[in-house]
Amino acid sequence: MKRRTFIQQAGLLSGGLLASRSMAIAAVADFPVVRTAANKRRFTSKVIEQAITEFKSNVKNPELGWLMENCFPNTLDTTVTFTTKNNRPDTYVITGDIDAMWLRDSSAQVWPYINFIKQDQKLQQLIAGVINHQVGCILKDPYANAFYNDPNKVGEWASDVTKMQPGIHERKWEIDSLCYPIRLAYKYWQLTGDTSPFDSRWKESIALILKTFKEQQRKDGDGPYSFQRKTAWALDSVPLGGYGYPVNPVGLICSAFRPSDDATIYLFLIPSNFFAVVSLKQAADMIKAISKDDALAAELSALATEVETALQKYGVIDHPTYGEIYPYEVNGFGSFNLMDDANVPSLLGLPYIGAVPADDPVYINTRKMLLSSNNPFYYKGKAAEGIGGPHAGKNMIWTLGIIMRGLTSTDDQEIKHCVETLRSTHAGTGFMHESFHKDDAKNFTRKWFAWANTLFGEFLWETYKAKPQLLG
Repeated sequence: MKRRTFIQQAGLLSGGLLASRSMAIAAVADFPVVRTAANKRRFTSKVIEQAITEFKSNVKNPELGWLMENCFPNTLDTTVTFTTKNNRPDTYVITGDIDAMWLRDSSAQVWPYINFIKQDQKLQQLIAGVINHQVGCILKDPYANAFYNDPNKVGEWASDVTKMQPGIHERKWEIDSLCYPIRLAYKYWQLTGDTSPFDSRWKESIALILKTFKEQQRKDGDGPYSFQRKTAWALDSVPLGGYGYPVNPVGLICSAFRPSDDATIYLFLIPSNFFAVVSLKQAADMIKAISKDDALAAELSALATEVETALQKYGVIDHPTYGEIYPYEVNGFGSFNLMDDANVPSLLGLPYIGAVPADDPVYINTRKMLLSSNNPFYYKGKAAEGIGGPHAGKNMIWTLGIIMRGLTSTDDQEIKHCVETLRSTHAGTGFMHESFHKDDAKNFTRKWFAWANTLFGEFLWETYKAKPQLLG
């Protein structure tokens, strides 16, 4: 391993070049072994291990190599339970320090491995297992965002005022919870041509997603979903009897919660509606090609077109400084919320989810606004600058926001700046965190957050393959 070679060089080379036992000790202290021991890892992929080895062999900065080794495989090392159910692969994926499977997080956590699956059949089966498991979750309740592996488990939020069931961890309605599984399934199908996960149950789940999206256009009233929680944290509950503030039914889809699991202010969450357009089009392609159901495919396409048209009319506002930009939330009556939240889908991350190109003029204007003090959740301090969100509180920068800034950037200096910011703010742990204080990276939330870890690995890998000179 490269870390061991580096230590050997630091301590054993003669002739006064680097030699000194104290330097060897310092190197060990700087980059201790923090990755889960091989015999305790939950899953191992030969191709991911090869990628880590390649990265460490060719990237000169030993700290980045150490971070890559720790972060990139973190989902596989620590969060997956891979088994077989009914002669089909089945994969349960926790977020890290919370033993529950979010439809969003589980998709996002394995996404950085997707381009490697043709080189590792076992890894391909793991991701097919995620798709299969997600189908069961969606069919159980399309309005729920997080589930337990035990279908009979009653969790900590059982007292929420909504239609809770055993096996559901949380029932917060978020558009992106139904988009992420489609994104994962579509990419899997594109890469492998394998249609075995896409059986009648999968088709049923797609039809249920379509039904749920249509219900949440709220053309016929509030619809079947409501949610309230007995809590002092306002963003954990939905006002007005659990239905939220009124919207004008203009064709957009309501989302009671954001990808951060915080309640929306205005229910038409713009980045999530963009994501829905992408996902509906992908689902239509799959239903037409695999299920041969032209009628269902046409319904999916029609809804995508309707939401896309509504976004063009209601999802763009004229800002006095930046010109046309995308707001974060609207209500269809003319009210809008200007901000961004680091959790994806975000406005900053629209190119990452395939919603808009990085050179889209409105996106460019929006990006300028988001990365400035005009975004109330953009923080700049002694430790770093970046986008946060209400979920972790004021002055807390989210690593997801910095990673997404780098992944969506077309500017070399900006990409390098993001890499260096992340390298310098892991607080000596060797892992990414949910958020950290703008003035002190050692003041962080969630020491085990696999989405941030694995996404950072994706960012490092993508940068290494496209622009290795930026890694030093």
